[in-house]
Amino acid sequence: MNKNFIFYVFVFTLVFSLSRDAAFPGEKEIKLVGPDRTGGIPLMEAINKRKSSRSFSDKQLPDKVLSNIFWAAFGINRTDSGKRTAPSAMDKQEIDIYAAMESGLYKYNAAKHSLELIAAKDIRLLTGRQGFVKNAPLNLIYVADMSKVSGGTPEEKFLYAGADTGFIGENVYLYCASEGLAVVIRAYIDKDALGKAMNLKSNHMIILSQTVGFPGK
Repeated sequence: MNKNFIFYVFVFTLVFSLSRDAAFPGEKEIKLVGPDRTGGIPLMEAINKRKSSRSFSDKQLPDKVLSNIFWAAFGINRTDSGKRTAPSAMDKQEIDIYAAMESGLYKYNAAKHSLELIAAKDIRLLTGRQGFVKNAPLNLIYVADMSKVSGGTPEEKFLYAGADTGFIGENVYLYCASEGLAVVIRAYIDKDALGKAMNLKSNHMIILSQTVGFPGK
């Protein structure tokens, strides 16, 4: 085959790929690679190293790390029943995890182990009032579907949703401790502004947010 022809095909393919990325900065679905279900440091060592950090590098997280974070947080660890890595009251699984990244806002689909694009815009700045949130590579947003939450009174429902979010957040803390990542969970959020940017329904409530990334210098 003519070498010049091969060269021009290569150039065309490269230019098309780059133009596509520029036009579609957020993929409609990011299929996460399979998580590591074994390994890591011993549990007691991870508990010993668990801490909150408020200094983050803007370096992007590798695909494998992203996969592990979401699976550790609230992935499916029993495929026969669809039950998850964190408990929820009456197994309602009412907490949804959203991911605010530079490429867009995504929602974690545990059944498919993928991130589904909600909006192709960078809303990291809205995920908290702290300065570091706008540059950290990943801000998790924990949203409760209050129509699914167990409990009778509004106070009971909020208690259960808060507790279930805490279980998920601690899973992320322990994974980050094992991998040497920086992490902090946060409540200092303008929830009205963030909820509007996320186009949340009235029965959806933002509970907490959690920032993850490589440690800053």
